[in-house]
Amino acid sequence: MGSAPSSSSASPSPQTPPGQAQEKSDYASLSEEEWKKRLTKEQYYVTRQKGTERAFTGEYWNTKTPGIYHCVCCDTPLFESSTKFDSGTGWPSYYKPIGDNVKSKLDMSIIFMPRTEVLCAVCDAHLGHVFDDGPPPTGKRYCINSASLALKPQ
Repeated sequence: MGSAPSSSSASPSPQTPPGQAQEKSDYASLSEEEWKKRLTKEQYYVTRQKGTERAFTGEYWNTKTPGIYHCVCCDTPLFESSTKFDSGTGWPSYYKPIGDNVKSKLDMSIIFMPRTEVLCAVCDAHLGHVFDDGPPPTGKRYCINSASLALKPQ
């Protein structure tokens, strides 16, 4: 299955310095129809409807390519490949995001299993979830859907 970034995916404005994300307000004004035009069906399902791709099917679950993983919706740099590790879960896993580009909130969508949802801090794209069973130095496991990411190789 997996997904590649759509050629029409959102990117920072020309005034945005490289490596920095656009203003959140630029994305808050986008309609659902605009998101559907910018993203593939799977990217839209995962990032805008809080979906989850099946384990071991995403494009990046087993990727070892050095680079930076960006938000597929707004091009914000989210994770460095140096923080990626094999969690055995079938989803790309990282122990640390880049700066404050990732935020989290309580996810009660499964009543008997509260989790912490991970979102892009710029465009609120659903990325996945974070758990407290990761490796040192953070002890965190950011379990991220490939469909929410675009790898920019170094």
